[in-house]
Amino acid sequence: MKAALVGTDGTLLHEARRATGRERGPDAVVETILAFAADLRAHGQEHFGESAVAAGVAVPGIVDAGKGIAVYAANLGWRDVPLRTLLGERLGGIPVALGHDVRTGGLAEGRIGAGRGADRFLFVPLGTGIAGAIGIAGAIEAGAHGYAGEIGHIVVRPDGPDCGCGQRGCLETLASASAVTRAWAAACGDPGADAADCAKAVESGDPAAIGVWRNAVDALAVGLVTALTLLDPRTLIIGGGLAEAGETLFTPLRAAVEERVTFQKLPHIVPAALGDTAGCLGAGLLAWDLLATEVSA
Repeated sequence: MKAALVGTDGTLLHEARRATGRERGPDAVVETILAFAADLRAHGQEHFGESAVAAGVAVPGIVDAGKGIAVYAANLGWRDVPLRTLLGERLGGIPVALGHDVRTGGLAEGRIGAGRGADRFLFVPLGTGIAGAIGIAGAIEAGAHGYAGEIGHIVVRPDGPDCGCGQRGCLETLASASAVTRAWAAACGDPGADAADCAKAVESGDPAAIGVWRNAVDALAVGLVTALTLLDPRTLIIGGGLAEAGETLFTPLRAAVEERVTFQKLPHIVPAALGDTAGCLGAGLLAWDLLATEVSA
């Protein structure tokens, strides 16, 4: 887990990391979060002379932000965890905001990162899976049921690999960092090889790596063109582990998207700027937004 103290303008004042304790079960993860938050608040009191006035937390899975409940997080073994209530009690009753991890990271990228100044943006991190955050006028659109932005489950190859969602050929089965890792490990015969190794092999001109990379980029371009057809973003922000390949990814990706558009307007396709601090910063922004809302009310 990553946590931070965040200033009113989104400045990262202090950052810390801690193991989730997931091996001890889902209740242990909740307790680790509560203790981590309390320790961070105490750090602020000691080193900045004042306590945090609100808290934000971003979690994976399905989130009901309005009720402050982590509805379902499979990798944590959670179902209907009342995080807002639990954190509020541990932190002395301060306001607590809850958000989905990708949308929270997207909020930070859009407001203070690579999408700063863009009135419409789409944030797409390419990691273990692929998700998305739709940015509109400085806020993130969650959708009517909290599922907006799930670009990773656009079907781009109907005869492609099975996906955990029940479909076949979803974008994340073909173009996530995990998908590239699987494809490159099979192609090179090294079960320990990963997407970063594939990118290096592409840069050295390895034909097999170039083939794996091209397949992923082509699938990604198909999914992104579908997204920009529906959303018409001004800026398209690509993050996650695969984006760390830099222009090895962005040069062919921009070309692949451009050759597929017809009437659509090309967005600026840029790398994420905040790295793995985006979630912390976004959670801080959620907290400040919540505080501002409560004060105005």
